[in-house]
Amino acid sequence: MVSIGILAGSGWASGINLYLVTLLLGFASRLGSDSVPEVFGRTDLMIVAGVLFAVEFVADKIPYVDNAWDAINTVVRPLGAAAIGAVIAGDATSVATVVAAVVAGALALNAHAAKASTRLAVNATPEPVSNISLSIFEDLSVAGLMALALTYPVVTVIVVVVLVVAAAALTLWLFRITRRASRAVRKRLGAIRSRT
Repeated sequence: MVSIGILAGSGWASGINLYLVTLLLGFASRLGSDSVPEVFGRTDLMIVAGVLFAVEFVADKIPYVDNAWDAINTVVRPLGAAAIGAVIAGDATSVATVVAAVVAGALALNAHAAKASTRLAVNATPEPVSNISLSIFEDLSVAGLMALALTYPVVTVIVVVVLVVAAAALTLWLFRITRRASRAVRKRLGAIRSRT
C-alpha cells in the first residue's frame, strides 16, 4: 500500500510540478526512505530536476509565460509522471509496471488540466499578485502532498481521489465559463460587423 500511496501522490503532484516531485523523491531517497527507489537520489537526476524546478519557479510567476510553460508541459508532465510511476512499481510484473505508469500519467494529466485552466483564468486579471500567490500555493501543495505520500500513503490515496474529482469539476466549470465568454465576444463582434 505504501507504493500505491506514493504512486498516487507523486502522479497527481507531477501534474502541478513534475520537477519539484522528482527533487523531493530524490531527497527522500537520500534520507534513506525505504519506499523510494534509490535511482531518485542520483546526483545527476537531482541536479537536472533542481535546475528545471528553478526555471519553472520563475516561469510560473510571470503571466502568459506560465501559459506557454504549461503548454510545453502538457506532454512532459504526464510522461514524466508515467516514468516515475514505472520506477516506483519497480520489480513488479510488467503488467503492473504498465498500469502504474498509466495511472500516474492519468493523474498528472488531471492535475495539469486543472492547473493550466486555472492559470488561464488568473491571467485574465491584470495584476501579478494573484499569479505569484497561486504559484507559491501550488508549490507548497506539491510539497505537502509528497510529505503526506511518504508518511501516510493510505490517507494520500483518499486525498488524491478527492483532488481528482475536484480538479475535474474545476476544469469543466472553467471550460464552460470560457465557452460562454467566447460566445459573448463573437456575438458582440457580429453585432459590430452588422452595423458597419
